[in-house]
Amino acid sequence: MSKKKWIIGVGVVILVLAIVAVVISIKKNGDGAIPVETAKVEPQKIVETVTATGRIQPKTQVKISADVPAKITLLNVKEGDWVNKGDLLVQLDRERIQAAMESAQANLSSVESNAMLANENMRKAEKDYLRTRELFEKSLESQAALDQNYATAQVEKARYKSALDQVEQAKAVLKQARDDLSKTTIYAPMSGTISELNKEVGEIALGSQFQEDVIMIVSNLAGMEALVNVDENDVVSVAVGDSATIEVDALPDKTFKGVVSEIASSATITGSGTADQKTEFEVKISVLEPGKDLRPGMTASSDVVTEIRENALGVPIQSVTARTPEQLKPEAPKPGNGTALADTASKEDKFVPDKDGFVQVVFLVTDDVVKAKQVKTGIQSETHIEIVEGLSEGDEIVTGSYRAISQTLKNNSQVTVKKNDTQK
Repeated sequence: MSKKKWIIGVGVVILVLAIVAVVISIKKNGDGAIPVETAKVEPQKIVETVTATGRIQPKTQVKISADVPAKITLLNVKEGDWVNKGDLLVQLDRERIQAAMESAQANLSSVESNAMLANENMRKAEKDYLRTRELFEKSLESQAALDQNYATAQVEKARYKSALDQVEQAKAVLKQARDDLSKTTIYAPMSGTISELNKEVGEIALGSQFQEDVIMIVSNLAGMEALVNVDENDVVSVAVGDSATIEVDALPDKTFKGVVSEIASSATITGSGTADQKTEFEVKISVLEPGKDLRPGMTASSDVVTEIRENALGVPIQSVTARTPEQLKPEAPKPGNGTALADTASKEDKFVPDKDGFVQVVFLVTDDVVKAKQVKTGIQSETHIEIVEGLSEGDEIVTGSYRAISQTLKNNSQVTVKKNDTQK
């Protein structure tokens, strides 16, 4: 036999073997059957959570600012120090405010002296008027003299009242000056840790009446909370008292438990008017056992538990897909492969689309044929979703592949089932 004929013979044998393999595969898998994985629908616990990120902060913290503008002459603490309520924190320059107080005190003395003089003049004018009236009644004085003395008495009375008003004003100015002087010394309003120190000796404290100018922050680090931003679509599911787990980037090996303590009533909008606009709500989550490692400002993420179903009919999230009613029209059945099922499906199934024109479905498997079943869903966890209507316990559904569920499968498609009874 020539070498050429021998090569041709080997090629023919290989071709025949390939054809046989294809025929066997077709017989085994079915003509055009789609390979899928399935699982049984079973009751299970489904926990729905809302994820949000933010930062750690103390539950109680006080921003220390000056009430009067002045230069800082003494800082009695440094960042990280523990202070007790009433401890001296900051001393401001007193010279200017001390001078203002002394000036106010001198002014008060002056107006009090003026008031005393006005009082004497008023008393003298009143006596002159009374004496003139007695003489007038005895016809020893004229009406004009009586009227003149009466007018003088009234003028002196008004001057005395004005002097008294000036005294009260001077007292108020002095009181304010004394108060300003007392505010040049700042004491700790609570016991806690100096968690932030923003000023140095020699810098000017602007005074809180002009703008926020924080000198330092005193924090109670024994009580910590996570301040997180929750999307507007999720915040409606969150309620005060919901439990949560908190993870901190700086402490990757620790997970903290928490409880939602406060939900903002107004939104925080970022990127307004742009494609990146976000509308979020601040939510405070109290950390139940913060320990000693948490520090203000640490980045935190939290999972807030909003709903729990102990015995829900749950399926993997990828098992639920969406189709239009047109896409759910049954495929023409192939003889001998679920014809009766296909005929029944085409007669009984009535799909009701949502407002967007889609139908939520799960694919049931019977005799290597899938049937699209419309479902109503409930809550969902990270992996599973609750089926409220449409399925029963024990139903066998398609759980994979994702491509088959989302694109390939049609109502009454033939499938090759790869069992996957472990539903986690």
